[in-house]
Amino acid sequence: MENELQIISNEEIKNLIYTIRGKQVMIDSDVAMLYHYETKKINQTVKRNIERFPEKFCFQLNENEVENLRSQFVTSSLERENYGGRRYLPYVFTEQGIAMLSGLLRNEIAVQVSINIMDAFVEMRKILLANGQVFERLTKVEYELLEHNKRFAIVFDELQKNKKLEFKQKIFFQGQIYDAYSLIINIIKSAQNKILIIDNYIDDSILKMLAKKNKGTEVSILTSNKSNISKIDIQKFNQEYPILKVAKTEKFHDRFIVIDNKELYHCGASIKDLGKKCFGINKIEDKSIIDKIVSA
Repeated sequence: MENELQIISNEEIKNLIYTIRGKQVMIDSDVAMLYHYETKKINQTVKRNIERFPEKFCFQLNENEVENLRSQFVTSSLERENYGGRRYLPYVFTEQGIAMLSGLLRNEIAVQVSINIMDAFVEMRKILLANGQVFERLTKVEYELLEHNKRFAIVFDELQKNKKLEFKQKIFFQGQIYDAYSLIINIIKSAQNKILIIDNYIDDSILKMLAKKNKGTEVSILTSNKSNISKIDIQKFNQEYPILKVAKTEKFHDRFIVIDNKELYHCGASIKDLGKKCFGINKIEDKSIIDKIVSA
């Protein structure tokens, strides 16, 4: 008899508390086991006093909820009760339901069992609350990191856009072909609306660099009759990367690149000859010169 009336510990009771429909509950057969009652007598007590057990105190599981419980736990009250032979789906009790039930049951261990169950529910709430706070803090940290990443991406993009501003002048020596071409391409990419290129000896190599321009950016090239760029090259380019206009003029001797009518670069060599000999690229800050070049 002493073994039959043994009261299990709070730790063991906590293992019998599940979260279903967002509520912490105990299965009817577990409750019966703790109170040393038969499950059917527990449920009969509830039915005789059904007005005392609203859904927030006690509710019946559906098939999916039962199967979910069975899949989560190798051994459970569902196995002890031989769920397959039960005539009804099991009921579960919330903390309020257990408190109501304890006042209706009468045996020598009901009071102590009820106290232990209430303590177990309280401890489980503390655990869930603590875990919830940790999750909330982690979520907040993740959100802040995401926001920092977004801000970093914006700053990085701006730095990339403004990369052209990092120099006033550059000198390239013979053989520095890649570095020279990279700088010209960065200047081309910086344009948002318009690019003006002035170079008397232009050829189709400029088209490969202009293919890197931002979509929608218009390009005008002023060159001389000495240039080697054909109408068919221009037509093919415009089919894929509009808009490119090429005009002939004999007004200029030096090479210039104008970006958005705001920034002016003077190039000491023809774009087609970048890196072949020592030459320089200079950024001209005088706005009046930019206006004169554009209107020439």
